[in-house]
Order: sequence, then structure tokens, then C-alpha cells
Amino acid sequence: MADTSVPQPTFGPSGFIVPSTQAILDGVFSDLQVAFGGNLNPSLSTPQGQLASSEAAVIADVDATFLYYTTQVDPAYAEGRMQDAIARIYFLERNPSQPTVVTATCTGLAGVVIPAGSLAIAEDGQQYACTDGGVISVSGHVDLTFACVVPGPVPCPAGSLNQIYRSIPGWDAINNAADGVIGNDVESRAAFEARRAASVAVNSNGSLPSVLGAVLSVSGVIDAYVTENTSNSIQVVGGVSLNPNSIYVAAVGGTDADVARAIWSRKAPGCAYNGNTSVTVQDTSPGYSPPYPTYTVQFERPDPLQVIFSVRLSSTPLVPSDAVAQVQAAIVAAFAGEDGGPRAKIGTELFASRFYAPVAALGSWVQIVSIEVGSVNAPAAVYAASIAGTVMTVTAVTSGTIMTGQYLVDETGLVVPGTTIASQLSGTPGGVGTYAVSTSQTVGAETMSSVTPSLFDVSVDIDQIPVTSAAHISVELV
Repeated sequence: MADTSVPQPTFGPSGFIVPSTQAILDGVFSDLQVAFGGNLNPSLSTPQGQLASSEAAVIADVDATFLYYTTQVDPAYAEGRMQDAIARIYFLERNPSQPTVVTATCTGLAGVVIPAGSLAIAEDGQQYACTDGGVISVSGHVDLTFACVVPGPVPCPAGSLNQIYRSIPGWDAINNAADGVIGNDVESRAAFEARRAASVAVNSNGSLPSVLGAVLSVSGVIDAYVTENTSNSIQVVGGVSLNPNSIYVAAVGGTDADVARAIWSRKAPGCAYNGNTSVTVQDTSPGYSPPYPTYTVQFERPDPLQVIFSVRLSSTPLVPSDAVAQVQAAIVAAFAGEDGGPRAKIGTELFASRFYAPVAALGSWVQIVSIEVGSVNAPAAVYAASIAGTVMTVTAVTSGTIMTGQYLVDETGLVVPGTTIASQLSGTPGGVGTYAVSTSQTVGAETMSSVTPSLFDVSVDIDQIPVTSAAHISVELV
């Protein structure tokens, strides 16, 4: 190989190092000076300058390609096919699209069986299939989990899953009190790497990472959280009281049986459990014959935590007519991790700043004044009230002050999503009295909360899964 003045790539302690573009250009021009006998005009506008810059660009592009390739052997940076190859070492494959999961209340005659696979339809026409069957209780209802037939980030706002698709005698109605947990498209680079890292512990037994890795490997599981109480007394962790010497697992998605078996497979029998879901697991290990030993495994199906957003943008002539819809869609997508960032998860701190980038990415017309959040974990007020038409009657205030603009939230899901307080009509200011609300509806006397999205962060308990929808994202141009 002939001598050249072009600096060569090198390997150092920090990896592959490429020379700067200017260093490459200087080296190429030096080579041309030697080849043509010197006295060449170094200006890039000359023929020799153009030749030098073109050759330097080719060399720099090859260096950059090789530099990129060397980063792909590091799991922290690998993506696409290279990330798939690394994960295959761990016998993992990238998850396909995951469906939106929603808890719906099925009402009807006591004793009626609603089998797995039963279908319901949301207002947008999407079909949802029951993931685990259930039986309507003596109270006339049962809460069951439904998953959208079409995978991906399909929103399912509260109250929208309200039609039975395939009739079952005795099953009269269906409705979802809270927004569904939004699904996602094919597993992102960040999510796949996080799952690969968690999977390393799957080969062990008893440890929390081992249990978490096993649960996250269950088909259809969107999110999971694992902790434990190793003391001999009840301890409060993440807003939840845990039994002595017990493990706590919360999971969204997947069937109850699959989640329970994943937990049992990594946690030795004999430990105490916590949660609102109980499943009997049989030990069918070699050496046993029917009747197999059975164990009761408990885990948590977390309640939805409605997160409310307030977005304020500068009003300029460049703001498009559909700006509100664009901002709402961007936040919903980022909430599900569709922008490549982390999705809103169980037991985490949800920061308003997480959503600045996806909103700003909508275009140069976006000038963010503020983004704030709120939830019932930090209510502005709690009170007993009922609603008739557009008038809310408050009979008692437990805490806080009721004010115009606050969002109404209740545990039963009877309040129409996105309902806000328009004004006070009578009574003690901010207290007992009547109030005008933004949406006409009928809600019997119950406990309600007011939420003001005025915070920079929201704490999510370990028995809660954060959800949101366009109805709970207000966009104001100022």
C-alpha cells in the first residue's frame, strides 16, 4: 500500500476512533500535492479542491459506517438486526405489537359465565376479547380484562367499551370505568434492551429480578413491578401495605394463569403473597403424578391512575388548526413509549418534562409555555356529590377547595371523562353548594375528587398503572 498523509482510524481504550473530516481533507490534499508535483491551489472552488473534498467525503463516510458498526456490538447502543442478534444469545426475540388492555365491568344475572374470548366493541369500532373468563357475582357484575384484537397503541377512553359483540344469555352490559392501558407497536430498542437486561436474572431463582424477568416474558404482559417485604411485620412500600415475609408482584396484561405460573416458577413455595388476584398453580414437575401438589399464588392487577395534563402553548400565526389534536396524540403516544422513550409504568415518578420533547417535535410552530400534570394521588379537593344534567350538588367536603377548571374524577367511572367544573352556582365558596359542570350527565351520590394539573411530577403507587386519554389533556394557546 502506498504511503498516504490521510490519518488512519485507530482503536483506543474507549473504542474505535476516527479522524476528523478536516484532518482527512488535509491528508487527501497533501497526497494530491505529491501526485501532481505540488503548487496546487488549495481552494475548494478549484478542480483539485473539488477532487480533494469528494475523496475526503468518501473516506469519512466509510469511517463513520465502520464506527457505527462497532457500536452495534454493545447492547447499550445496538438496534435493529444487531440488537436482535445480541438478544438471541439470551434466547429472546423482540416482542411483536402488544394490544391495549382494559378492565371492564360486565353486568347481568348472577352465575352467568363469560368465557375467555368473549368479544365487546368500543365506540371507535375496535373489538376487544376477554383474556380470562369469569362468572358474574351475586352483586350482578364482574370485572374482567379485555385486550384489543388489533395490536398497537389503540386508545380506549373510559366509558367507550360499551357494546357486547357476541350475545351471551344473561350478560346484559359492559363498560370500562377507566381508560385502557395503551398497547404499543413492535418493541422499541429501549424496551427490548431493558427486557434483555432483566432476562439475565431469569436463570436464577428467588431473587426479585428473576421474578420480574419471568413475568415480563409472559405473552401479553405490558408492564410489571416486583418487590418484597422481608421483615416480620407489615410494611408500607410504594403506598401499599405488604404482608410480613412476602413478595409483591403487579402485572398488566397476560392471562392470570400464565402470570401466576411465572411467579411460582421463580419464587420457592412457602413465601407469603400480596395482591387482589389469586390463582391455583399445580406442580407438574417430573416425579409427581396426579393429584399434583397445588399452591395458591397471589398478585396484583393494578388499578388505573388517571393522569391529567395541562399544556400551554404560545399562540402564533404558525399554529395549525389541528394543534390540539396533534398535541394530544403526541402525549398519548409518548405515554405508551411510542416515541422511543420510557412508557408510563407502575410505581414510578412521572415527570411533566418527559413530554416536552415529543410535543416540541411536532414542528417549529410549537413554543411550549408549560406542561403540567395531576392525579387523584394529589387531589385538589375530595367531597361527596351527585350530578344531574350540568349541575353538581356537593353535600360535604372532606378536604381541599373546589375551584373552576378542576377535573372531576371518581373511582366508579360514572363521571364522564374530561368533565370539568365550569363555575359555582351557589353555596359556600369552594365548599358545599352547587356547581356547573362542562358535560351533561347523571351520577348518583358518591365520593368524587377534583384534580388540578398544576404539578411537575406525579407519583404512581405500586398498585396503580398510569393511564391517560385525549379527554384528559387540555391544550391552551396563550
